[in-house]
Amino acid sequence: MLTIVLIAIVVALLFDFLNGMNDAANSIATIVATRVFSPTMAVLWAAFWNFSAIFIFGVSVAHTMGEGIVEPTKINEFLILAALLGSVVWVWLCTHFGMPISVSHALIGGLIGPVWFTYGSSALVFSGIFKIAIFIVLSPLIGLILGFIMMCITLRVFHKQHPVKVEGLFKAFQLFSSAIFSLGHGANDAQKTMGIIAILLFSVAGSNEFVGEYLYENTGQFHVPLWLIITCYSVIALGTIIGGKKVIKTLGDGLAKLKPVQGFCAETAGALTLIGTAVLGIPVSTTHTITGSIIGVGITKGVASVRWATASNIVVAWILTIPATIVMSGLIYWMMGFFLPLPE
Repeated sequence: MLTIVLIAIVVALLFDFLNGMNDAANSIATIVATRVFSPTMAVLWAAFWNFSAIFIFGVSVAHTMGEGIVEPTKINEFLILAALLGSVVWVWLCTHFGMPISVSHALIGGLIGPVWFTYGSSALVFSGIFKIAIFIVLSPLIGLILGFIMMCITLRVFHKQHPVKVEGLFKAFQLFSSAIFSLGHGANDAQKTMGIIAILLFSVAGSNEFVGEYLYENTGQFHVPLWLIITCYSVIALGTIIGGKKVIKTLGDGLAKLKPVQGFCAETAGALTLIGTAVLGIPVSTTHTITGSIIGVGITKGVASVRWATASNIVVAWILTIPATIVMSGLIYWMMGFFLPLPE
């Protein structure tokens, strides 16, 4: 058992690392597109603020991931390993081909698959899944609306200012907006892996002496230990530093050509959405959110200014992510049964 638990933790941290790689673009797409920072400086800036979220936010998203998607009593180490493997494969494929999919929803689909295949729908927490499903739609819409409103207000306030002066001013402002977006990214996405590892440790702490003594204090209630919080924030920051250059290009230049003023509005709108949902404990997609914000800002220049072909390709990947990872992780768990003694 212990070997599988440790392997599952390693795979979960690999997933956290890939999360940082794929979602590095979400934090810095606009400051790269507007030439405020080089890609290297941008990822270092984003990684610093990703990790800084540890000092500001709680772990409400981690609790939703650990308790609000599937019944904790159905969790075992093999199921978590299958969920993570299915998610990692999908995220790696999409990152490799430069497609900014939702890493969050890959993990959620990966968790649902083995539980649903094995125990049926009665083992799913539909209230939590429904809340997440609603925000699959709402988070990009909120980002779009906020981005559009902020851009309209900014255009109104600065319309008499010289364009060169405005551009210089908003290059400085973008340092702030990218920082708070990275805070929101870290607060939301690092906690998703925390929740998965924590529910795994919770499920085995009572039956494994090593886990109960060194990794997870068995209090009888679900909680997230401090070592896990620090580790997950560190790993996602490292993934952000490595970055996904192809994804950065897709989001930075593929949706709309941005200037600093537009980048500031998109990042700020996305940050407000992410921070609000993190406080409420709703695991949303940073990819969905920033894409919606960029489109909202782009619409102020006219509908034709948005590259709808790129946007439609991204939406297709969003739609496929949860079903694809449900099937992948479910099949992986089923195949494990041929080689490993899975719990009944």
